[in-house]
Amino acid sequence: MEAVRRWQADWRYPTTLLCLYGFFSTVKPLEPFLTPYLTGPDKNLTTEQVNNQIFPVWTYSYLSVLVPVFLLTDWLRYKPVVIFQCLSLFATTAMLLWLRSVAAMQAMQFFYGVVTASEVAYFSYIYSVVDLKHYRKATSYCRSVQLLGYTVGSVLGQLLLSFQLMSYDNILVFTLVLTSIALPVACLLPMPRQSMFFHRNKTVTERIKTHGDGTEDSTEHSRRAKVSLEEPREEMVEKEAGEGVDEKDKDLEVGARSCSQVLLQLWKDFLQCYSSRQLLYWSVWWAMATCGYNQTANYVQVLWEHVQPSQNGSIYNGGVEAVSNLLGAATAYGIGFTEVRWDQWGELALGGFSGLGAAALFLMTFIRNIWVCYAGYIVFKCLYMLLITIAMFQIAADLTMERYALVFGANNFGALALQTIITSVVVDSRGLGLGIIPQFTIYASYFSLIAVLFSLRGLFTIWRSDKEPTAAVRKDPPDCDEHTF
Repeated sequence: MEAVRRWQADWRYPTTLLCLYGFFSTVKPLEPFLTPYLTGPDKNLTTEQVNNQIFPVWTYSYLSVLVPVFLLTDWLRYKPVVIFQCLSLFATTAMLLWLRSVAAMQAMQFFYGVVTASEVAYFSYIYSVVDLKHYRKATSYCRSVQLLGYTVGSVLGQLLLSFQLMSYDNILVFTLVLTSIALPVACLLPMPRQSMFFHRNKTVTERIKTHGDGTEDSTEHSRRAKVSLEEPREEMVEKEAGEGVDEKDKDLEVGARSCSQVLLQLWKDFLQCYSSRQLLYWSVWWAMATCGYNQTANYVQVLWEHVQPSQNGSIYNGGVEAVSNLLGAATAYGIGFTEVRWDQWGELALGGFSGLGAAALFLMTFIRNIWVCYAGYIVFKCLYMLLITIAMFQIAADLTMERYALVFGANNFGALALQTIITSVVVDSRGLGLGIIPQFTIYASYFSLIAVLFSLRGLFTIWRSDKEPTAAVRKDPPDCDEHTF
């Protein structure tokens, strides 16, 4: 019994449960074949209905629930939102299996938008229960398991359909079983006692020395950061227990701040972090490129269906998704071993590789060959994974954990806002309602614009670095390595 308690107190216990949940919730064999399924005899929808009426709902719902879910995630302390995400995923799969009309599929896309928005709880949970010195390792495990789940799902779907082992409906039933396994795993997760914003433990933070403007003394911050990285959370709890249970409960009660206080502090930190021009430029690329990537990934199946209808021959969507996931992960992993001064050459790389991505999209659009479309998508996805990894490294280098979550969330919100504008104008039947070929022509042109803007910016950065001392090229964001909470 004592061994069980020790195992549950160890950081590997919640990490293992989270990895199991991440795997079973991401194995979706039908996802690469969603468009053929909706336009086939099972649902009997037209390509125009899927493209212009059903798929846009995901973007709208994702944007509408992203901020509320982000705040609720922290306020409810992560675990309830993880469980809610699993229930929403179950509802999404069940609606896809048993309902047929356009309105029903639109509702299904709304619930899937909720699932996507709740993803923030999955990774935020780690920070609340795992000691900071294990955070990177735990995050790596969870991301790797998610990637494994997506890859296994894609390969499994391809094999089941290619060898006619299961019908589309049976694959959905199998997905419901996997989701049913993920739900009790989520329920077994330990409930965190604190969170990043609403429920902060004041025992340590009240000792922080502050200046008049609310920023920390750098020496004190360094000392506290070192303590937080080297002291296990269990030891900190034991120290707090020595001060008495009443005092600890008082600290936690004080740590539960009101929503208005949290929003005001988030706004101040937002303005302070984005006052750094370098962080701002990388964030602008992040938002623009993620917007274009999401649009491409959301509608690429419609393009594949247009180039080669699934009723006319074999399709290999699952295999392409699996290969692109693995190569994208390998590319992102390999970039960590390259010795490049990304502060100097990074913006030019953003522009140059974005141009290659635009070229891949143009090839997919105008060369009506399914294998060219498959190859172009793999190249495009690998390039995006490469660049987004570089952007994450550069932005996260000078941010504390709270601001890491804030800036990354703000960048994704910006991407989603841009995506909503493009969807409502270009894709939605209430807007222009363009066909898939004009859509991808716009997406390719969009990445060409990104390439031009950041290539010019990168050339300017290199020219300026030749005029200034090397040490002055990289300027840290003002106070972005300090807490103001």
